[in-house]
Amino acid sequence: MCGICGIITADIGRRPTRVLKRMVLRLRHRGPDEYGLFEDEWASLGHARLSIIDLSTGSQPIHNEDGSLWIVYNGEVFNYLELREELLKEGHRFYTRSDTEVFLHAYEQYGPECLQRINGQFALAIWDRKECKLFLARDRIGIRPVYYYRAPQLLAFASEMKSLFLLPGFQTRLDPLALKETLTLWATQAPRTPFEGIEELEPGCFLIYQARGQALQRKKFWDIGFENPAAEDKNSLERCKEEFRSLLIDATKIRLRADVPVGAYLSGGLDSSVITAIVKRFTDTPLRTFSISFQDLVFDESSYQRKVVSHLGTEHQEILCTNRAIAEAFPQVVWFAEKPLLRTAPAPLILLSRLVRENGFKVVLTGEGADEFLAGYNIFKEAKIRALWARNPSSSLAPQLLQRLYPYLESPSAGKRSHFQFFFRQGLTETHLPYYSHLVRWRNTSRIRSYLAGELQDRIHHYDPVEKFTEQLPVGFEKWHLLHKAQYIEIKTFLSAYLLSSQGDRVAMANSVEGRFPFLDYRVMEFCTRLPPHYKLRGLNEKYLLKMAFQDELPPEVIQRAKHPYRAPIHRSFFCPGAPDYVDALLSEQTVRQKGYFDPRNVQRLVEKCKRPGTFVSEVENMALAFVLSVQLLDELFFGPPPVEDIDPERVHFSSFGGLGEGKQ
Repeated sequence: MCGICGIITADIGRRPTRVLKRMVLRLRHRGPDEYGLFEDEWASLGHARLSIIDLSTGSQPIHNEDGSLWIVYNGEVFNYLELREELLKEGHRFYTRSDTEVFLHAYEQYGPECLQRINGQFALAIWDRKECKLFLARDRIGIRPVYYYRAPQLLAFASEMKSLFLLPGFQTRLDPLALKETLTLWATQAPRTPFEGIEELEPGCFLIYQARGQALQRKKFWDIGFENPAAEDKNSLERCKEEFRSLLIDATKIRLRADVPVGAYLSGGLDSSVITAIVKRFTDTPLRTFSISFQDLVFDESSYQRKVVSHLGTEHQEILCTNRAIAEAFPQVVWFAEKPLLRTAPAPLILLSRLVRENGFKVVLTGEGADEFLAGYNIFKEAKIRALWARNPSSSLAPQLLQRLYPYLESPSAGKRSHFQFFFRQGLTETHLPYYSHLVRWRNTSRIRSYLAGELQDRIHHYDPVEKFTEQLPVGFEKWHLLHKAQYIEIKTFLSAYLLSSQGDRVAMANSVEGRFPFLDYRVMEFCTRLPPHYKLRGLNEKYLLKMAFQDELPPEVIQRAKHPYRAPIHRSFFCPGAPDYVDALLSEQTVRQKGYFDPRNVQRLVEKCKRPGTFVSEVENMALAFVLSVQLLDELFFGPPPVEDIDPERVHFSSFGGLGEGKQ
């Protein structure tokens, strides 16, 4: 994995070399191994490399045979060996053994259609010197990020927004509509970002920018669809089980391709345990596993992690995450996530990636994607129960089932059942709504808007994130099965926008660690979208097919274990003994009023409640606390005095290419 950035400008001949170097160095956590630049009269491309494949000759930027195409690339092509053979037969010549050069020649051979042939995770930029155009692309599901900024006579792009903040004259401002979007859908939805003027390239999309004329075209090359489940017969379950098993094993195997050791995260849940079991049972790759244990036992899964370690015999290391450590890591999380957060869950993961890196690993396999594509989350069960309850609103069984789904959610000690019944009755009979599955979650999260300053609430009153999202639903969505609607919404609003970003790419790459996700192999994803709903959610038994396919590889208590969502403590972290000083400083009435995002009185009431020992703090109040603190930190980190540049670009070695036609051949 790497960091990429670039500037395409019509101000011909004025090379922004120093700015580009600073942009690259702002991304050095993504690629600390070496730095490279390409410049010509129109384009300046920069690269910070994390060396994983072709350690000796894979330096970037990379060019084609005649130097007419140049690429900077962040990602992996897992089928690059097969594609290389295909391209050699077409007459292409290679000067490296890297997957980056394979991607470049695939583009040269097939144009944008090459994206259909790539099995990988990527964000890349290709500069075509003959056509004077930029090709910017992102992988199907949005594992790797890329952002861009447009101004007169200029387009700039980067792996992280903080790199774009270094552009001369750029004014960094929070987008108020992004706050409302987060306080409904849990994250901003591409192309919107938290910062005005910066756009995010959507997953499964590419962009073409013609420098002459400054025309920009965006196009989608892949999307998710659930409208045609496979037809069933009496043998279909067994056939699906074998096909799925074969696909996931192959998806895992090709993600072991690297010239450095590959480790794995092991949460103790089914998904990461299955991936670990595949590596141990079906490859001869030595495997190190890494995990988090929690001081707060409500969140701890270490007993299950140890069961899997004992069963599979992996060499294992864990890090104990204290509440105080979560609070201490939170500013670093916000710096790398670059967005408002409703959770502290990324904080333990940034500590985990640090442990991985300290042990000499750059690559880890993880289990992300299984819950979304195989219906693992409780929100899918919740939607099913509520839809049944809507047929008989007087039923007493449905509230009991819902309460059993969420044993980890705190509620007032008195009247717990009535509390759950009131909570989940919201919009119960509105089953006609396309977002019925997420209605309770979104309405609940929207309550946090009451903490916003009155003037800010007035500015965003007109914008409806739910309406905006539903306008973009696929044709025929209303005919889909309830589960498939819920899966689509979860994948679109949460997987890429939050899980693969704030809890994925950002906290791993903060410590120069690349995550790889076998469940997000496009073949696995497309297979899962064709499955009948009850192969994924059978009754209230989640991820049914995954359990059937790998039940012989893991202990029964892991296979049969109910879903335990990964979470981390919020108010108990920020107000624990020895909590860092920044918490009280940023939440003080004076600072809240000064920054202007929130109502100081409402925030003070929340803070006082969270500090009061033994007081019940609801899930919404916990999320509100994380949100307020993350926005305050965003302002402090990005809108204050510019940080002192800790590395002088002129003292760092950059491999440089370019000029007016010359290139390394």
